[in-house]
Amino acid sequence: MDLTLEKAKELNKEMVTEEHLIVHSLNVCYAMEAMANHFGEDAEHWKAVGYLHDFDYEKYPEEHLQHTEKELLALGVSPEDVRAIMSHGFEICTDVKPETNMEKSLFTVDELTGIIQACARMRPNGISDLELKSFMKKYKDKRFAAKCNRETIQKGCDMLGMEVSEVAAICIDGMREHAEEIGLLGTAHTA
Repeated sequence: MDLTLEKAKELNKEMVTEEHLIVHSLNVCYAMEAMANHFGEDAEHWKAVGYLHDFDYEKYPEEHLQHTEKELLALGVSPEDVRAIMSHGFEICTDVKPETNMEKSLFTVDELTGIIQACARMRPNGISDLELKSFMKKYKDKRFAAKCNRETIQKGCDMLGMEVSEVAAICIDGMREHAEEIGLLGTAHTA
């Protein structure tokens, strides 16, 4: 099966129902689209993998990715796409090492989008005028969005051979295009 965003949403529908997890799936989806464009890859495909990456998290938070591989393969998701999804838990809850640009990107942006989202939510104009300099200042403050693992982000950037700031700029731009859908237009737009 060719994994499309529509198919990924269909697969996730029963598994991912909590609003914040759906928004996280979308954040990762749009960051992956931007990364695919950066690498000249298939953006639609990368978006779908990004959207599906936390397939089992809501139902099995303590056993994340232990209810993904067999289940997604049985649903017709390709072994390559399942492997990419499994690799985002490398050294956290799987031993599947990210090897392709898609796998390394997913591993990196999963945590990075959390900090971008937290940063954008604090601003009156949300992500629309979030500058890289402002983001990096918050990124360096380990107390800010403390649950987002900066070591994982750094490890992912190292695998990609890119600086955190470079990956962050790509992801911010990618997420900015979908600000309304992911709730990052800011408080100035809700009046």
